Amino acid sequence: MAKIAVIGLGYWGPNLARNLFTNRRCTGLVLCDRDESRLAMQAERYPGAEKCSDFDKVVADPTIDGVVIATDAMSHYPLARRVLESGKHVFVEKPFASSEAEARHLVELGEERKLVTMVGHTFLFSPPVIKTREVIQSGELGEIYFITALRVNLGIHQKDISVVWDLAPHDFSMLFYWLGEEPDRIESFGNDYVLSGIPDVAFINLHFPSDVIANVQLSWLSPSKLRRTVVVGSRRMLVYDDTEPDEKIKIYDKRVDLIEPASFGEYQLTYRSGDIVSPKVGTTEPLAAEMDEFLRCISTGEVPVSSGRNGLTVVRALEAADRSLQESMRK
Repeated sequence: MAKIAVIGLGYWGPNLARNLFTNRRCTGLVLCDRDESRLAMQAERYPGAEKCSDFDKVVADPTIDGVVIATDAMSHYPLARRVLESGKHVFVEKPFASSEAEARHLVELGEERKLVTMVGHTFLFSPPVIKTREVIQSGELGEIYFITALRVNLGIHQKDISVVWDLAPHDFSMLFYWLGEEPDRIESFGNDYVLSGIPDVAFINLHFPSDVIANVQLSWLSPSKLRRTVVVGSRRMLVYDDTEPDEKIKIYDKRVDLIEPASFGEYQLTYRSGDIVSPKVGTTEPLAAEMDEFLRCISTGEVPVSSGRNGLTVVRALEAADRSLQESMRK
């Protein structure tokens, strides 16, 4: 049981506040934003919630157990650092921090003070993503060859971060969760077509120690919204489409087999095309499960699925991808 403060009530903060308000583990809710109109509007929705327009008062309040940060990306590190230094648990929306050094400092600070650090990688609590991990780990797909991910839409252009820092955290967190490893090599290509200096299109290639390769395509410049991932294995192939209303996962019994000749001659390939199966997945709201995980870990001291260390691996990959992207644009 914990009293939680939500910092930032712009685009995403109200969704976090809603799920905290309805969770029985949350014994008190504090809403904090410098914009008084936003603050008043959200306070009306949650009777009994406390209002505050001063972050300093939040970190100084000894009755608050944890703080949820949903502000602009560049403010995540300084706010989270102050929360941890005040002895409070912290949940930070993605990206965890704006550099590997900042993310590492937050992780070490949390571990030193035995506080929960958690990152808003909401897809790790999505039933289709959890099911995909179960399928991969069961060996049903066979040896994983490669993964392709497409995450594009028209906007929303950010003014302070590139499309990599905005969209890639979703796919990176899922890839690392599914494969149980982080990449050892990353290269990116892209461009800044609308706002100079802010890349809005990126193509990212990742190589993993297990020899799995992945490609992630990101864009704020697409005529339609697409959220599609394909996992290709030696036995079967899986397609996860988050925009599908019902059958978000489909497993294709398709593969190519190499048949060695019995005698001298050419190798032969056989192509298998069997059934398509859509496994049943749960309907739990990912954000509700994510907020429950934060509250549960505050109570038990357990490490969250999307822990600070998990966030650190994603930030490290984001930094590498963005660095490669910037280098490609200068050529």
